[in-house]
Amino acid sequence: MNIEIYTEKYKADIAALILNIQNNEFNVPVTLADQPDLLDIENFYCKKKGNFWVAVEDEKLIGTIALIDFDKGQAALRKMFVHKDYRGKEKGVGQLLLDTLLAWCKQKNIFEIYLGTVEQLHAAKRFYVKNGFVKIEKTALPEKFPLMQVDTEFFKLRIE
Repeated sequence: MNIEIYTEKYKADIAALILNIQNNEFNVPVTLADQPDLLDIENFYCKKKGNFWVAVEDEKLIGTIALIDFDKGQAALRKMFVHKDYRGKEKGVGQLLLDTLLAWCKQKNIFEIYLGTVEQLHAAKRFYVKNGFVKIEKTALPEKFPLMQVDTEFFKLRIE
């Protein structure tokens, strides 16, 4: 399994993976039209200090994670999704994706990461807390945080 920086060849697979997880596994009512970032990953994520990574095994896309640089030293974690067959501590895909993003943040002098999620993603929220994220109120988000309509719970990680 490898973590790679996004290239156009994964574009369709990324949208398919994310929409399947959102709609079919967790009943989050979002469409591709609701997520225009998935149609223009390079221009949406891969600018300033942001980036988009994919986890690939045997040429198959199995996970994603993205970072939006929205203010000095602050970024938003987005699009963290792992195919259901590759989830869990023993597989380590989610951890490797997050570790890749955190290493990037340290290199780029990003010291605060924020994220939004939905109530039904219990395992994801446990994963974030295990990795040092702290739950915060929506009112504690930075003014420039790129809020998504469906998000109801928010987390912050301070990188030392």
